[in-house]
Amino acid sequence: MKINLIQLEKEASTKGLLLRLQVRRPLNIWSLRLVVAEEIESQKIRIWGEMKAWAYKGVDGLQLDTMLVNPKAPQGVGHLIWAATMLWALEETPCKRARLLAIHDADNQHNRLIRYFHQRGFRPSREVGAAILDLPLRIIWGGAGSLMIGDCNEVLNYSLRQWRKLT
Repeated sequence: MKINLIQLEKEASTKGLLLRLQVRRPLNIWSLRLVVAEEIESQKIRIWGEMKAWAYKGVDGLQLDTMLVNPKAPQGVGHLIWAATMLWALEETPCKRARLLAIHDADNQHNRLIRYFHQRGFRPSREVGAAILDLPLRIIWGGAGSLMIGDCNEVLNYSLRQWRKLT
């Protein structure tokens, strides 16, 4: 599926959604906050979901930190967020793969996260636990869990299919 971020933003707009990105570049690291919202009146919006990520030079440089979707959000908002994040990475950074941590708070929740990320194209890479070598990753993501890696194009294609199917 050949699409760019501007085209996806226009698609979202036809569904009444605003897709906005805030990108900063401190210390040669990209910092991203991507938001999907809806204008509810002039100068007032309702945020339906967001993704926070950062990237550095390198193929595996996209690090996904936080994704939140309001439970009352219109259908497809989560897929739109995933697709827009992957498009941004592919268009604006050298990143071809993304990493995230499926936090291990409780077994049931952890298993749900693994299934959710796996469905989008992420595969477990290794477990991040209490080892001294895991400390940097625990600091970055704020806990222990399963480090997962996904191909940005694969995640993009899945997300676009789902977004278009649901909207």
